[in-house]
Amino acid sequence: MRSREHWTPGKWKRYLRRYWMLYAMLVPGLIYLIVFKYTPMYGVLMAFKDYNGIDKLGEAPWVGLANFERLFTTRAFRRALSNNIIISVAKLLCGFPMPVILALLIDTVSHRGLRKLTQTVVILPSFISWVVIYGLLYAVLSPNVGVVQALLEFFGYQGKIPDILATKETFRTVIVASYVWKEAGPATVVYLAAITGIDQQLYEAAAIDGAGFWRQLWHITLSGLRTTIITLFIIRVGSIMYAGFDQIYAMSNDAVISVADIIDTYVYRIGLTQRNFSLATAAGLFQSAIGMILVMITNYISKKIEPDSGLF
Repeated sequence: MRSREHWTPGKWKRYLRRYWMLYAMLVPGLIYLIVFKYTPMYGVLMAFKDYNGIDKLGEAPWVGLANFERLFTTRAFRRALSNNIIISVAKLLCGFPMPVILALLIDTVSHRGLRKLTQTVVILPSFISWVVIYGLLYAVLSPNVGVVQALLEFFGYQGKIPDILATKETFRTVIVASYVWKEAGPATVVYLAAITGIDQQLYEAAAIDGAGFWRQLWHITLSGLRTTIITLFIIRVGSIMYAGFDQIYAMSNDAVISVADIIDTYVYRIGLTQRNFSLATAAGLFQSAIGMILVMITNYISKKIEPDSGLF
């Protein structure tokens, strides 16, 4: 580790002059963070004020925690919070292990062309919008015009298949399954890159010592992926309060709103539709605060388990 004395201001200036093009590539990202992430933080004050959306925010009267008290006594928010936790935890339990499994399976493919084809097939769904995915699901699963219904009728079936897209008992399953299918690709690529970085001599030494495929998988591959898995897990836990606004907004309907309404859709409805900016800001601030606390807790636990892991 380099000492602080080594990185003097003169050293930093020479380093910046030498690699200025690399730092210039950071400028667009920094501008995006400042404009869309840090500048809007001034609006957090609305959570503690009675803001009507017309007067200046600084002139709005302070109400303290009244918006939060009103928020937690609202039945619609409690329902959204419950749905948010259920859907997010289901996505975490079903979706987080899938990229690891896919990366391990793809790594066993020896044929180069088949390996590239498999990677393309895995990552391709992540480039499709949720609106298009819902259209595909409707075209396949609709009991009126769906492909499945048409095939069953072709083979002599006279009844109607259940409308799982408009049934409360099945809607969450569709949400989780479509999420796993769409979002597994990018993380799979990350794990594959991490597997590529594992020293191949470890596998050769293990084979000489008599270790079979499963022992190499457990003691070398998964051990080499441990830091990457923990880091991505911390990031995923930090976003557990965000159950996926785009997906829910595109796929939900009035028939399943009681099991589909989450905090993001609640904030959208309260803030933009009903123009209750203070209550919507309070809900969003609560959501962000819980996410930050979860990140800190998960990061602390992960560093206890693996000292070299963690985000900070």
